[in-house]
Parts: sequence; structure tokens; C-alpha cells
Amino acid sequence: MADQLMRATAADGGIRAVGVITTRLTEEARVRHKLSSVATAALGRTMSAGLLMASSMKRVGSRVNVRVRGDGPLGGILVDAGLDGTVRGYVQNPTVELPPNGKGKLDVGGAVGSGYLYVVRDIGYGYPYSSTIELVSGEIGDDVAHYLVNSEQTPSALVLGVFVGSGGVTASGGLLVQVLPKAARDEALVAMLESRVSALSGFTPLLQAGKTLTEIFGDLLGDMGLKIFPESQILRFHCGCSFDRVLGALKMLGEAELQDMILKDDGAEATCDFCGSVYQASSDNLAQLIADLKKQVSVIE
Repeated sequence: MADQLMRATAADGGIRAVGVITTRLTEEARVRHKLSSVATAALGRTMSAGLLMASSMKRVGSRVNVRVRGDGPLGGILVDAGLDGTVRGYVQNPTVELPPNGKGKLDVGGAVGSGYLYVVRDIGYGYPYSSTIELVSGEIGDDVAHYLVNSEQTPSALVLGVFVGSGGVTASGGLLVQVLPKAARDEALVAMLESRVSALSGFTPLLQAGKTLTEIFGDLLGDMGLKIFPESQILRFHCGCSFDRVLGALKMLGEAELQDMILKDDGAEATCDFCGSVYQASSDNLAQLIADLKKQVSVIE
């Protein structure tokens, strides 16, 4: 099943539902970053959450940055997700392994530990909107749902999951259900939604059972005036890094640092944290950067 995002409404537009399947892009991240199983689950959940949050943005080019900083052995998680369906991300310590938690599942909460969730929404102009909230469990889903309720004042139920088998990621995705302002005062509706979402056995078991997003929406909201948007959106792991951007970053180091790299290393190597791509800048490349810097100085003078 292709990685995709689908949207739906229910209860006369009072409920908004978004579902994502992110199996392939999570597997790509696992391979790119050489992630352990628990690191794969942590990053996969966070990428799914980022895509779900970005889906509510309106302006073309809008993006959401989700950063998790905990005191556990995993360190930090950083994800960048766009309204266009692209996402990238990485974890600080990709090889961390922990024994299963008390439920026999990957111990993402133990790997993340206590700390904070930082969310930055960039709508493409003006100052990005940022918010910080303390982690509830470190399991990502609970933490993002807590953020949505407290920072955005939107009653939300969120289910995230990643299943990592012996051969890699076999299921990954998530479901976000929100009660919009027009229906938020209906306490019975909110309670019903919370009950139905909490009754789910998780998200990955639904995918493993062959359920499509359309069927998952139907099971959850089918008796509440469900309307599924016909267009699905393709999701993919994508990083906008390039050799030109790397040269631009190296140029900011200044002439003295670049000369030192030429003399000591005969060039420079840079690795993109987000996607793991490695770029090699030769001594000739660095010499050209120095020449460009000298030209800029002469123009200013």
C-alpha cells in the first residue's frame, strides 16, 4: 500500500479526521540513518505526527517542525513535515536499543525519557508560530495530543504506530481525530470519540489486518455522517539538501577556516543530518569559495 494521507469530516463538519500511511518513508528513514528498532519507531511516529499536523495548514509551502528533547538514551528527535506531503527527520542516537516495555512493545517512552516537545509552524511569511510543552509519556502520540489540546485548544485523539519486523518496517502510520470549535461544546460527542479511539488496538494492527484508511474512517465514524474527501495525497521522505547548499554553508565559515581545510584536509566533507547524504567539497571548490569571498569584500570596499 502506497504511503498516503486522506482527510474526512463527520458530524456535519464538527469532526475532522486525517489518516496517514507512512510505511515506506519510515523504512527509508531506517535504512538511511541505520536506525535501531526503537529509534525507527520513535522517528516513524514523529514523522507521522508531523504530517498529520501539517495537513491542517492552508498556505502552499507551509511546514511544521517537531522537536522532541528528552533525557533518555535516544537524545533528541527532529522532524520537518510539509503540507505538500514531504517529510524528513533524524534522531540524535540512532543505534539505541532497549528491552520491550511492560506491554511487550518497543519502549519509545523509555528511549525518549522526560523532557519537552517543541512545535514550530511556518506558514511561509511573517514569524513562525512556536510552542513548547512538557512531555507526557515520551511515547510521541500522547505528547502530540497533549500539545494539540493545550496549545491549540482543540480536543484531539491521536493514534500513532510503527511495526518493525526482522526485515524492516512492515506497518507505520497514524490517525488524528479532532472536534472542531463548532462542536467542541458537545461533551457527549467528545466523550464518544475519545472512547472509540481508545478502544482501537493501535494503528499498525489495523494496517496489518489489511484495513485501508477509508475502512478505518468508516469503522470509527461511519454512523456519524462521515464524508471522505475523494483525493488522497502521496507522502514521501524528501530532503532539499544539495551540493550548492553545502557550499553556501561552508562559505559562511570565512576565508581563514576554508584555507585551514585546504591545508589540513585537502577539502571538506559534510553530512546532512536529515537524510544522511554525504557531500565532498574538493580543495578547488573551497578555493573558489575563497575567491568569491574576496570579490565580495572588494565590491563592498
